[in-house]
Amino acid sequence: MGRYTGPACKQCRREGMKLFLKGDRCYMAKCPIEQGHPVPGVHGQRRSKMSDYGVQLREKQKLRRTYGMQEAQFRLFFKRASKGRGITGEKLLQLLEMRLDNLVYRLGFAPSRRAARQFVQHGHIQVNGHKASIPSMVLKAGDVVQVKNSEDSRTYAGLYMDNAESRGISPWLALDKAQCQGRVIHVPSREEIAPTVNEQLIVELYSK
Repeated sequence: MGRYTGPACKQCRREGMKLFLKGDRCYMAKCPIEQGHPVPGVHGQRRSKMSDYGVQLREKQKLRRTYGMQEAQFRLFFKRASKGRGITGEKLLQLLEMRLDNLVYRLGFAPSRRAARQFVQHGHIQVNGHKASIPSMVLKAGDVVQVKNSEDSRTYAGLYMDNAESRGISPWLALDKAQCQGRVIHVPSREEIAPTVNEQLIVELYSK
């Protein structure tokens, strides 16, 4: 199955929460979640009790859709997390947060993760002074993410940095607006990652 290209807001409605897939629109009153739009589909109004599997599946889908990943890629990240040291669920969230496209989004160089992925793929981002065009690459503490020194690249990033800064930059990141660059201070702890999902349910789902 290819990457989902339909309406982003439909995914938020399906999960019943904001996944922040549309950038600044997600903070406006016209957001479908703010307006109380129902789950999409003919039977969207029905609310039958979900099984344990259904609850676990929904948690996984929330996280996968938030980061804009396909199932196969998401499963690879889970396997990587399960082989590492520490708590598997927390390690998974840390790996997802340390993806390059997510860091570009967190630093405000792009309005959404989808836009950040394109920004990276089109060669506008450098990591530690070298061109980086793989959105899924996982960075580490101390790495520096910088917008390429070109007028088009920096003009685009400048459109969104102020909005991101006004909403607050993650405490584990440092932003230098003048240089259009950010640095990873440390790998985020679970408390520094927004608690949008119950990651333990995802671990239970994949452990079956």
